[in-house]
Amino acid sequence: MKDVTPLTEGWTLRHERTDIPAAVPGCVHTDLLAAGLIEDPFVSRNETAVAWVGRTDWRYDTVLAPRDTAHERTDLVFDGLDTVATISVGGTPIANTRNMHRSYRFDVTDRLDPAVPTPLSVDFTSAYTEAEAVRALVGERPNAYPEPFQYIRKMACSFGWDWGPTLVTAGMWKPVRLEHWSTARLATVRPLVTADGATGRAELRVDVERTPTCGILTARARVGDHTASVDFDGPHATLTVEVPDAALWWPRGYGEQSLYRAELELLDTDGTVLDRWERRIGFRTVTLDTGPDAHGTAFTLAVNGEPLFARGVNWIPDDVFPSRVTPDRYRARLTQAAEAGVNLVRVWGGGIYESDDFYDVCDELGLMVWQDFLFACAAYPEERPLRSEIEAEARENVTRLMPHASLVLWNGNNENLWGFRDWDWEPELNGDSWGEGYYLGLLPRVVAETDPTRPYWAGSPWSGSWDHHPNDPAHGTAHSWDVWNRTDYTDYLDAVPRFVAEFGWQAPPAHATLRRALPGEELSATSPGMLHHQKAHDGNGKLERGLAHHFAVPGAGPENFDRWHYLTQLNQARAIATGIEHWRSHWPVCAGTVLWQLNDCWPVTSWAAVDGDGRLKPLYHTLRRLYADRLLTLPTRDGRPAVVADNQSPAPWDAEVRLRRMAADGRTLAETTVTARAGARSVAVATVPDDLLPDAGSAKEFLVADAGGLRAVHFPVRDREFAFPAPRYDVETVPHGEGAGAVDVVVTARTLLRDLLLQADRLAPTAVADQGLLTLLPGESVTIHVRGWDGDGAGSPATVRAALFMVEPA
Repeated sequence: MKDVTPLTEGWTLRHERTDIPAAVPGCVHTDLLAAGLIEDPFVSRNETAVAWVGRTDWRYDTVLAPRDTAHERTDLVFDGLDTVATISVGGTPIANTRNMHRSYRFDVTDRLDPAVPTPLSVDFTSAYTEAEAVRALVGERPNAYPEPFQYIRKMACSFGWDWGPTLVTAGMWKPVRLEHWSTARLATVRPLVTADGATGRAELRVDVERTPTCGILTARARVGDHTASVDFDGPHATLTVEVPDAALWWPRGYGEQSLYRAELELLDTDGTVLDRWERRIGFRTVTLDTGPDAHGTAFTLAVNGEPLFARGVNWIPDDVFPSRVTPDRYRARLTQAAEAGVNLVRVWGGGIYESDDFYDVCDELGLMVWQDFLFACAAYPEERPLRSEIEAEARENVTRLMPHASLVLWNGNNENLWGFRDWDWEPELNGDSWGEGYYLGLLPRVVAETDPTRPYWAGSPWSGSWDHHPNDPAHGTAHSWDVWNRTDYTDYLDAVPRFVAEFGWQAPPAHATLRRALPGEELSATSPGMLHHQKAHDGNGKLERGLAHHFAVPGAGPENFDRWHYLTQLNQARAIATGIEHWRSHWPVCAGTVLWQLNDCWPVTSWAAVDGDGRLKPLYHTLRRLYADRLLTLPTRDGRPAVVADNQSPAPWDAEVRLRRMAADGRTLAETTVTARAGARSVAVATVPDDLLPDAGSAKEFLVADAGGLRAVHFPVRDREFAFPAPRYDVETVPHGEGAGAVDVVVTARTLLRDLLLQADRLAPTAVADQGLLTLLPGESVTIHVRGWDGDGAGSPATVRAALFMVEPA
């Protein structure tokens, strides 16, 4: 059996005359932070003060113990090097690497002294130096940002994005080890996992590396209680394990997430186990319907033959320094997604292929994974040295990730096909390559050869062929960004895309997050730190114009900050609700929405639902309502509000809907009950009777629908035009039965309270509320459970009032 020696201790980071302890896995920035040599780049405007780090070369040193083993081979293995590295053993360079997204293995058997330690060094060249050298070699290519990220196989967003800082780092971001082995080892195992009726099938394709002494080998596999084995003499073997009456893996909300332990052992002729591979797999089928129909070109995922509405979020790296993202952090963030009703997570193409810990959690939680190949918002050269790197990277990561049942789709790129057509790339390229050969040639071939059990799609957005515009909402996947960039969120109602793979609306992070990230700063919408932590082009201008459509915009000064902060967060939640409510109601024509974005990689004003400190924005709680199995809405259909019961649950929903036409002062003007009968996984529409319709353009009437604990409201005019009463309410705080650190906040409305919000982090940085935006009618009460705050005695209701916000008269 092979032995493994981890190489995680005893490293030194050297730069000029500075020697500091280094953490592996880690990176230069985190080592410099730990040594107190740089300030936290996430705080204030420190990001600019550490820009020199990315333009500097660095060196890591350690020593390898004397080689004291009877094994025939010793390999030096790097799971991840970021990015341009020269590896030297005993003072002699043995390899150069240029890809963050690959692993590397080097035979060092004859380089390790059996008597004395052997020096090991890894020299990192600045990623800028490499990228600029490749650009000079292959020529200029256009991109969406003024950084050379498409010339190097490194996490693109480390060069900055419209939500991320420019922190170009280097280091060993994944584990390093020595592997000692004899006779043979498992190089790769590719499990092709499918289900045929009730029978699960795992076809294991095995590649081995042999030493000269190797003869006949045996591969022995087990899946659950079922086994198979094969003897072979060569580099490859295939064996199949069938599991009768297999329990299927389903996405959350559709069934259980059944997983089986798959094991494969490699044995020599005397039965000695030489190597072992072990993963969890799930039996299921995945298909993608992209056929033409009366509405255009479909884009509908089906698992185990069940078409489904994808309730999705886009995922970016959870930290600009990925080595800091622990298994617990993955679990926490993905659990937040699952608890919001999400069933699909798209791993965006400007980041990384995530750790197996990420996909393990998705397997367990039933979160389908849409995996982009790592190309985003740029024209990518197809010449060497990049092309061979990209093919090797794709093959390795397809092989690594294919055991995961949650992985349902490979996607070629983010926005590059669209960019070629719409962003004036074609004249600038003047016939040069730009990546089309990857997305329509290389990558589909790699997937077909390596992982034919899953569908591949060339890009997002993409209409399926050049016969249609790449971002035609009637064909394939669409990105909806004109609404945020140029118009108002009500324009989401103008189209029914087949699948909305990106759309979003910005808002600042939680107040406590801003206070931590901008210490001592007097906060305002335009304060220096706020502007530095706003990376989108004209981001604040778009926030202000978005507000102006609906509210009286507060001034930019510090005295108006709290109101501006609340309204921008409210507008974000309202915008996303407008889109998802509309698109969900058109299932199955529209087969999915993927919010941009779930998470942030640092504290920033962005489109995220969970901010850079892990705090929940109001959008998160709204998403939990929007992605619930049952959604009640009052959209405008044919010029008048209608009742829509959207049922994505497996059981029928006969929604008995209480409708009330209300006056702004809280009086009920008319009331009735209508029934909307929605079958399983279907949508029902019921007519609002004429006498329940608020007068068109009325500033004093609105419509309320209630059914099964769900509420929808319809206001005929925008908030700035409605005659909201001055809000009056009572507040009571009650210790919760959970004990210390848990308080119930009871709010009783004395007037209409529109979009009441408790910003719990204003009570204490650790405080979390279990509810977001709420609309209460006069006399109604709500209990908001707060964890992480003990209250403050008799004064606590006053403290809570300072943290309560709601829509107020214009």
